[in-house]
Amino acid sequence: MEKTKRIWALVKRKLMGYNLSDGYLYKTAVYILLIAIAYVFLYPLLRMISYSFMSTKDIINPEIDWIPISPTLTNLKVAWTVMSMPWTLLNSLWFAGTLALAQTLISALTGYAFARYEFKFKGFWFGMVLMSFVIPIPVVLIPRWMMFVTTQNILDFKLIGTVIPQLMLAIAGQGVYSAILILIFYNFFKMIPIVLDEAAKIDGASNLQVFYHIILKMSVPTIITVFLFAFVWNYNETYVTGTFLRSALKVMPMQLGLFDSIFERMSAPIPNAPGGQFRLNESYKMAATLITMAPMMIMYFFVQKQFVEGIEKTGITGE
Repeated sequence: MEKTKRIWALVKRKLMGYNLSDGYLYKTAVYILLIAIAYVFLYPLLRMISYSFMSTKDIINPEIDWIPISPTLTNLKVAWTVMSMPWTLLNSLWFAGTLALAQTLISALTGYAFARYEFKFKGFWFGMVLMSFVIPIPVVLIPRWMMFVTTQNILDFKLIGTVIPQLMLAIAGQGVYSAILILIFYNFFKMIPIVLDEAAKIDGASNLQVFYHIILKMSVPTIITVFLFAFVWNYNETYVTGTFLRSALKVMPMQLGLFDSIFERMSAPIPNAPGGQFRLNESYKMAATLITMAPMMIMYFFVQKQFVEGIEKTGITGE
């Protein structure tokens, strides 16, 4: 009887642990939850990669689900041609990079102003920043479009169909999710002791020198994080870009959205096509999606350490 109790106590301690989080049951439940969440995120990505290398025979073969019998690079070549690579990629990189740089600079200045200065109606303007995030983009997009059209007519200078409207919105603090970027900087700047500013001012530093030599140099991980957020959001944005930029510049997400129509128009001259024609199927679309996502995945691979460090220091995790 006593031996049975000792065995039961040992089993209970192994399963439940000294604390609930130490036991096998808790750890098993956590791993099951993490695997389930990972599956939700990874399944579409793995399926996309699998389809990108499937030949037409593999696509129509009911016995093939994940691993192609006859893997091919033709899908990637076709998608590369249809999406007008590499110029579309270069356009997307400089377009998203320019907007991201503008948003990062303006968000840093705005966050610093809210974190360090007291001025009239500060609470009101801070509320307006939050409101700009809460209000859906379609609600304000038409008035913004009308404003730029009116300005275009008055100045007799083309704005719609150029990068200027989105760049001006970014400079005005109204870029894609600029409110979140401002809040990230505001939260981080509030954690920097104000005595550092006061010490620098005693030594004769101006406000601009304090901002550059102290605040910015202590905020490199945060700057990298904000820039990456802004870059990814502008790279993937299609609604605002389609309204202002239209077809003036070929960018990756827009080309992906028009893939079907471009494919039908270009199918005849595409190289390596049997009989001079390709039939549109899932493998070409998946290959185009993989090409669109690849730059972001490669960028994250190289900057993941700085990105994670920036998130930890900006308090995005809620700590």
